[in-house]
Amino acid sequence: MTGQNPDVEKLLGILDLEPLEINLFRGRSVSPTGGRVFGGQVIAQALVAARRTVEEARVTHSLHGYFLLGGDPTVPIIYDVDRIRDGRSFTTRRVVAIQHGEAIFSMSVSFQKPEEGFTHQSQMPDVPQPEDLPGDDVWRERLLARFPGAAGRDWMAHRPLEVKPTSLDMAYLGSPGARPSIWIRARGPLPDDLPIHQAVLAYASDLSLLQAALLPHGKSVFDKDVQVASLDHALWFHRPFRADDWLLYTQESPAASAGRGFCRGELFTRDGILVASAAQEGLMRPVTPRP
Repeated sequence: MTGQNPDVEKLLGILDLEPLEINLFRGRSVSPTGGRVFGGQVIAQALVAARRTVEEARVTHSLHGYFLLGGDPTVPIIYDVDRIRDGRSFTTRRVVAIQHGEAIFSMSVSFQKPEEGFTHQSQMPDVPQPEDLPGDDVWRERLLARFPGAAGRDWMAHRPLEVKPTSLDMAYLGSPGARPSIWIRARGPLPDDLPIHQAVLAYASDLSLLQAALLPHGKSVFDKDVQVASLDHALWFHRPFRADDWLLYTQESPAASAGRGFCRGELFTRDGILVASAAQEGLMRPVTPRP
């Protein structure tokens, strides 16, 4: 089964990397609306490249990546996979994304042979259910009313993800004390294949996390007097899930200093199961806006 929504079909298409040689793959970008490749796309494609070199029985449990250069959306990205180790329980891969002869992103990925063990998790916050919230077109309209220049950013493009902030005054529009959380899911059905759902979640995990570090300062990623960029990104998969079902993405920023903001996120199913955790540090530098 493939996505019936054209945006989901497009996402599945860019996640279907072209094999060039052993350990070498080529990915393409969606039609750009901004000046660089969306970071979540590079994370997801690097994960797919690593997955292609691992036996199917092993499951991705963590990834750690560094953004080195902004990606050029007009040319393909080459993913070079290094088979670091194949152990009895864990498999490790390193992936380097290359454009114009330079590394733009590097990532380590770890896969695990399924096994049982101790289990516990944090509690999902009490928030409105997605059916009780307005469609994502409502918060996009509010966002554009406050930041008209956001229309040209890829954040506002018609994405393969449906996004519903749990409060219209929170995500991207929040007050300094806000702690943002959003419901997310793919806009159409995905194949019954856990690695695809993990890749889609990796894509989604970079969507809004850095915004949490700006809210304590009354700022947004759309403010012209702030320079923001993702520096690194980490994701841990705890349990199986479906990315075409609603997932609650809770976010917080415990610290910012030296021009960098640190953010953490947790992803829950609607029945309260914690399926993944994310962390990211990003550049957040005040600048003098141009006339």
